[in-house]
Amino acid sequence: MATTISTGAMKPKVAVAMSAVLNLVGAFLSVEVANTISKGLVDEAGIRPEVIFAALVGAILWNLLTWLVGLPSSSSHALMGGLIGATIASAGVGAVHGDVLVTKVLIPAIAAPLVAGVAALLATRLTYSLGSKAEGKASKKGYRAGQIASAGLVSLAHGTNDAQKTMGVITLALVAGGAVAPDSDPPMWVILSAGLAIALGTYLGGWRIIRTMGKGLTDLQPQQGFAAQTSAATVILASSHLGFSLSTTHSVSGSVMGAGLGRKGGVVRWSTATRMFVAWGLTLPAAALVGALAEYVTGFGSWGTAVVAVFLIASSAAIWKLSRREVVDHTNVNDTDADTAEPAGVITTAIAAVTPPPASGSATAAEDPVPAFPSQATAERTPTPTTTV
Repeated sequence: MATTISTGAMKPKVAVAMSAVLNLVGAFLSVEVANTISKGLVDEAGIRPEVIFAALVGAILWNLLTWLVGLPSSSSHALMGGLIGATIASAGVGAVHGDVLVTKVLIPAIAAPLVAGVAALLATRLTYSLGSKAEGKASKKGYRAGQIASAGLVSLAHGTNDAQKTMGVITLALVAGGAVAPDSDPPMWVILSAGLAIALGTYLGGWRIIRTMGKGLTDLQPQQGFAAQTSAATVILASSHLGFSLSTTHSVSGSVMGAGLGRKGGVVRWSTATRMFVAWGLTLPAAALVGALAEYVTGFGSWGTAVVAVFLIASSAAIWKLSRREVVDHTNVNDTDADTAEPAGVITTAIAAVTPPPASGSATAAEDPVPAFPSQATAERTPTPTTTV
């Protein structure tokens, strides 16, 4: 919902409420990704319930750490990294199916943001080209409606792909505990609980992530938001149908950057993007390491499991306490921060010089809303004073 919120197409609380409902609906559309995790990624025969618990510890802690610093890392990859690390610590490397890991996790992790980014870049350029002669108010209204529709599609896709990963892990735990037979699809109550959980999490609002996606990467206008969301939703839905456990975060981030480069004068804040790329690269190994350590401790028996549980609760509480030092919520999610105020880098300056913003009197500029930042608006609308010698 970050692009819809940042462009003003929807109010923050309304946007996350709509997204939460569609996340819940999307959870019921498919179980292919859930089956990839519960049946394909690791050997079910060598998994104990403690392994699932350790995997979740690794995923939760990494998710909370990246949320605290506002980096949209992949919760999906954190979950799979924790599962892989805990499984290796418990049953050895042979218990992880390497071919599934490469074809349905690692390759999509690289391809998804690239495909979504190129698609969004081309879609943005096409959108501006087709709408160059459109009347300003009608164009703005149309793109606002398009953004809301495409945002709903992204939310539906998010529920379809991301909720399934939780379903897969719960089903794997049920198989490990002997509650369901191996190779079983997720029971209906598992689907419902995963859908409700992701809907509730969405409604509570990852406001720090929304700020980074909506303001920290680039300055989006409605045309770009529409192109970014449509491109991301297409990639996510196609991947869900094929059973690819890709990252929704990677796909949306790639599409936002592509949309930023697709507009004349549009730029991407590469320092923010670089921090995101580093977080993406660390997600799988970091979560795997924590999951493996947690599994090692749980191997000491009930007291080891209790120690890990206490550590998880204490760490989560500490991270939440740190987040209260600078609260980000629906009231200030569109405010600028250190990331959005950073000076332009070499790449940004070069792109802006080669593709300057459209003139204020052109048709394209007429349909663009006021830029997100007052300083930018003033710079673009106020002529540069000249001195006659």
